[in-house]
Amino acid sequence: MAKLELIQTLKKDNGRVWNVSWHPKGDAFATCGEDRCIRIWAKDLLGKWSNKVVLTDGHKRTIRQISWSPCGNFLASASFDATTCIWDKQSGEFECNATLEGHENEVKSVAWSSSGQYLGTCSRDKSVWVWEVAEENEYECAAVLNAHTQDVKKIVWHPTQELLASASYDNTIKIFKEDNSCDDWVCCATLTGHDSTVWSLSFEGNGSRLASCSDDCTVKIWKEYTPGNPEGISTSDNNSVWKCVCTISGVHTRTVYDINWCPLSGLIATACGDNSIRIFKEDSDSGPNAPTFNLICNVEKAHNEDVNCVAWNPVVKDLLASCSDDGEIKLWNFVDS
Repeated sequence: MAKLELIQTLKKDNGRVWNVSWHPKGDAFATCGEDRCIRIWAKDLLGKWSNKVVLTDGHKRTIRQISWSPCGNFLASASFDATTCIWDKQSGEFECNATLEGHENEVKSVAWSSSGQYLGTCSRDKSVWVWEVAEENEYECAAVLNAHTQDVKKIVWHPTQELLASASYDNTIKIFKEDNSCDDWVCCATLTGHDSTVWSLSFEGNGSRLASCSDDCTVKIWKEYTPGNPEGISTSDNNSVWKCVCTISGVHTRTVYDINWCPLSGLIATACGDNSIRIFKEDSDSGPNAPTFNLICNVEKAHNEDVNCVAWNPVVKDLLASCSDDGEIKLWNFVDS
C-alpha cells in the first residue's frame, strides 16, 4: 500500500478548522474556522510551515471557506454572518476591500472561476450567486440561482470553462452556465444518484469528470458526455449530459465531508467523519465509461475528530494539507510504494 507521511502538525488554538486553501503558487496556504480568523501560512527560514499573517477584522461569525483568486492577489472568505469578504494583498498587506452582501443565511462556500472574472457563492438560503468582477474592487451580482430546494453546501468551478457546479442538502448536484441567448445564468444539468446530502465536489484536472462525496458514505465519479459524443449518449438543447460512471462504496464508515482530485497526479483524496483520510487511484486499464478506483492509502486516525477538508498542493503533486474539528492543520507527503 501507498502511504501518507506526516510532515508537520500546525495547532490553531480556538475551535474547529473548516477549510484549507493553497495559494496558486503552492508556496503558502490559508486556513479558516470557528474563531472568525483567517491565517496565512508559509515556510520559515528553517523550512518549517508557520503562521505569517492573521486576518481578524472581516467577519463576525465562523468563516466556513476561503478561496484564492487565480492570480493569487485576492482571497475570498465565506462566513456564517451571511457575507463574503474580498481580501487584497496587492499593496503588500492584506486589506478587506469589499464585502459582498445579499445572502439571507450562512454563506457555505466561495470559489473563483479559472479566468478570475467570476466569483461564486452559495448559502443555507438555498441559493447560488454569481458575481462578476468589475473594475476598482467592485463586484456586481450577475445571477441569483434558485435551482436547489435545500441548503447548498459547496460550489466549484470547471478548471477551464465558465461552468459552476454546486452540491446540496437536497441530495443533488447542479451545473450552471451562462446562456447568451437570454443573457442570464441557467441550470444546464442536474445530477442525481446520492441518497443523502452531497457535501463536496472536485473536478478532474481537465474538467471532463467530476467527483462528489456524500453523507451516504459514497464517492461518485460523473463523466461529461458532450453533444455528438461517440458513445451515442443522447443530449438536448446543445447541453452536455453528466452520468455517474463509478460509485465507490463500502469504504467510508461515516459521512464523507470533502474530496479533492489532484490535477497533477490524478489521485483522489477524501476527508471523512470517521477521522480518516483516504487516497484513491484509478486503475490503469479501467474503461472510460466504467472506470474503477482502488483505495491505495487509508490513514485511520489522521485527526482526532472529523476531517473537514483535504487539499492537494497545486505545484508539488505529493503534498496534501488537511484540517479538522480537532483544531489542527496537518501537512502530508504521499509516497507510492
